[in-house]
Amino acid sequence: MGLRGLLAPRWLLVHLVALAAMLTCFRLGVWQWDRSQESSGTLQNLGYALQWPLFGLFIPFMYWRMWQLEKDRRPAEDAPVQEVPAVVEEAPAAPARPRRSPTEWRAAASEPVDDAMAQYNSYLAALSARDGE
Repeated sequence: MGLRGLLAPRWLLVHLVALAAMLTCFRLGVWQWDRSQESSGTLQNLGYALQWPLFGLFIPFMYWRMWQLEKDRRPAEDAPVQEVPAVVEEAPAAPARPRRSPTEWRAAASEPVDDAMAQYNSYLAALSARDGE
């Protein structure tokens, strides 16, 4: 993106907003400096007098970053799009799973079930049977 891109209407608005924001931040810094030098001035005013110029310096950084992103985005948009033929392959069908009753999973478990777990599972099965009535 060269000079022509920077003179686009959108970028002209960005130039004006960035310049106005920088000038505003520097002016606020001067105002806070003057305020801190008055008899009623505080350290807070002095702190703001140092912060506002830093805010003003952040604006050119963001301006530069926006310009870099726009420059990187332009070639990607201008490049011709190559169409790749879509290859659709049918996925193999999943094998049918046999239907099991809710309590059959215990028989299929590879680890041995301890007594407390077996008793708890029996309790749950009894509750399930009672709710099903």
